[in-house]
Amino acid sequence: MEPRETLAALHDFCVERFGAELTPRIVSLARPGFDLRRAEPGEGSGHCRFGGRAMLEPGTPWPACEDDPLSLFAVLDTDVLAPWLGDLVPAGTGLLNFFYLDDTGLAFEPEAVAVIAARSGHAVEIDPPAESKVFAPVAWKAEPGFAMPDGYDAAWEEILDDVEYDTYEYISDYVRIGNTESDWLWARPGVLTSGEIAFGWPMLPGTVSQNLPDGEDPNSFYHLLQLSDQGEWHMEGEGGWMHWSIPTQALRSGDFSQAIPTPDMF
Repeated sequence: MEPRETLAALHDFCVERFGAELTPRIVSLARPGFDLRRAEPGEGSGHCRFGGRAMLEPGTPWPACEDDPLSLFAVLDTDVLAPWLGDLVPAGTGLLNFFYLDDTGLAFEPEAVAVIAARSGHAVEIDPPAESKVFAPVAWKAEPGFAMPDGYDAAWEEILDDVEYDTYEYISDYVRIGNTESDWLWARPGVLTSGEIAFGWPMLPGTVSQNLPDGEDPNSFYHLLQLSDQGEWHMEGEGGWMHWSIPTQALRSGDFSQAIPTPDMF
């Protein structure tokens, strides 16, 4: 379905279960996103992939943290994803390269990540520095949908702070079920369920909200990318999932230098 059709189906779904009064509040939290699944030959979504070499415009410096080069983890092709993103990302953004240091001791430091855009017609594959990790490329097929924040995420508080406790619990249970692989017949339209998600909201199996800097409003940030354990990579230490996030205003203006790490460590 197209974005408007999917959002309309989600609206009808919520009216049936939660009533017409609450539905606009709930649907206002829905964010467009993509399940990123391993593509079969010929099914890839543009240049979307895990690993491989960075795709940068010539002359772009390789990002580093404390003189240690970051590693390229993923590429998203926003030209292909644009029909579902609307005006969330500026037209012509092209390719987004996602870098990370992969060092538990610096996991939450802003310098540990970088998101660098490259215009599609100008980007070329760049060999990484010798010290940088290189992962075997895995092409992704981006399957669009809508995501809701995790059932315990702080983003729900302003929306549902005046509803009765039983209603809040009912809605929270629905969200938690909807954010996992499920055979429930009432799974909502457009649900995102993959361990790899672009945009939307993050899944947070290890914590109850995004690991944002102290004092930051979670509603002012937007989720960019989620990576669960890959075949040749997992979060160092006890494990977890990696997330990149960005202030929403910076995303809309195309200022990806403001992207920060928001990992979910188990």
